[in-house]
Amino acid sequence: MVVPSLFAAGTFFPSPLGSTDAVGAYLVGHRDAVTATGFLVFAASVPLGIYAATTYARLLRLGVRVPGPTIAFFGGIAASVLLSISGLLTWALGQPVEGQSPALLHTLDYIVYALGGVGFVGGLGLLVAGIAVPTLVLGLAPRWLAWVGLVLAGLSELSFFALVAPPLAFLLPIGRFLGLAWLLSIGFLLPRSRHDVAGRDAK
Repeated sequence: MVVPSLFAAGTFFPSPLGSTDAVGAYLVGHRDAVTATGFLVFAASVPLGIYAATTYARLLRLGVRVPGPTIAFFGGIAASVLLSISGLLTWALGQPVEGQSPALLHTLDYIVYALGGVGFVGGLGLLVAGIAVPTLVLGLAPRWLAWVGLVLAGLSELSFFALVAPPLAFLLPIGRFLGLAWLLSIGFLLPRSRHDVAGRDAK
């Protein structure tokens, strides 16, 4: 994240896959950056939950009666909750508590990674899949965009394997950033009512 890195003289938040000394040194030496990161991550979780709820309602309003909207709602709320917990734990890591051991800080950083990385992207993938499937079947948006969503959802779910195969962690930023970009795009393109769908089909 760019803003927190400004607090740390351009140094980005370290990966928990690094050494305990490196992770501990960053968390202790850049408390303002860690606190800012936690605050921004928690703040980002709120609009995601709102997006999941409003998209669920919109799909129902469009007459979608398959499990997709419910899956999307579950995935979006799960992603929002896991991201919020990750943000709060990150904020806690940035507080000036005396006597913190590098090993404890590193362990908590792994928990943040599991919740805000793997867990968040997994939930986000369900949100994307739950929207993409009915979009593809019912033609609610361009088919190519729905297929892109399905691919991103699949990659997001495969990121679970990063827990046992760390090299697969490269899937996490793909699911996170491209998934969020896809959600932004589909949010603009989904019809708002059945009348809009009927009008599109009549053209």
